[in-house]
Amino acid sequence: MTYRSILFEKRGHVAILTLNKPDRLNAIGAELRSEVHACVSDVTNDDDVRVLIVTGAGRGFCSGADLTNATGTLPRGDSQNERLDEVGWVGRWARLFHDLDKPVIAAVNGIAAGAGMSTALAADLRIGSEQTRFKSVFIERSLSPDSGLSYFLPRVVGYARAADLIFTSRTVGAEEAFRLGLLDRLVAHDVLLEEAMKLANEMTRWPPLALRTSKRVLQHSFEADLDDALKYESTGLGFARRAPNDAKESLQAFREKRLPKYTGT
Repeated sequence: MTYRSILFEKRGHVAILTLNKPDRLNAIGAELRSEVHACVSDVTNDDDVRVLIVTGAGRGFCSGADLTNATGTLPRGDSQNERLDEVGWVGRWARLFHDLDKPVIAAVNGIAAGAGMSTALAADLRIGSEQTRFKSVFIERSLSPDSGLSYFLPRVVGYARAADLIFTSRTVGAEEAFRLGLLDRLVAHDVLLEEAMKLANEMTRWPPLALRTSKRVLQHSFEADLDDALKYESTGLGFARRAPNDAKESLQAFREKRLPKYTGT
């Protein structure tokens, strides 16, 4: 598929999705939204892809929603479906990377603001550089958080710190972001993507079904009590074992003292 607002490439078992509207700091407009949804759908169904990296072109990761044609009022939509949509595009965007049952790494190369901050937080891991900055920004636009920020942020940094960042809309630089847990890795800017690839490749060496199931089990635990979490772990084990060739390869490689080669079968 040919894209105009994003770039997409595969390096081995790692896919790299780059938001590519650098003149708008990769703001989320209708075309970019549509292309990202299509791209993630392809990644979901491509068994060759085991990890997805999301980053931005130019000096920004994502500045949030594209407000070029904003009117200051919430859009009603033209169709009945649009007018009855409870979550809107921001809700569907919030679920996009969260619901992908493959690890998602956000390589946060610059400012991540508003829905762009939510995008980074929806990833499983975030790696940034000295140029990384976060800003919630919603309250400055006379808005409360959307695009999943109220869900993701307190789960990453805790309620009080989330309240601080949302109520003040202050800019968080790279060092503080790392201390707070907004970033999981902090590296030099000129090796940001290289380090993200290294991290991704650490994951791709493992059985892909076990990797995908591990994300499902981990996410489920946030909404479960202990008994429910334990039951879902048992369910997850059943899914992970649906790759008998990988199970055999794991034992064989251990016995032969070599690196295993997993196929997901």
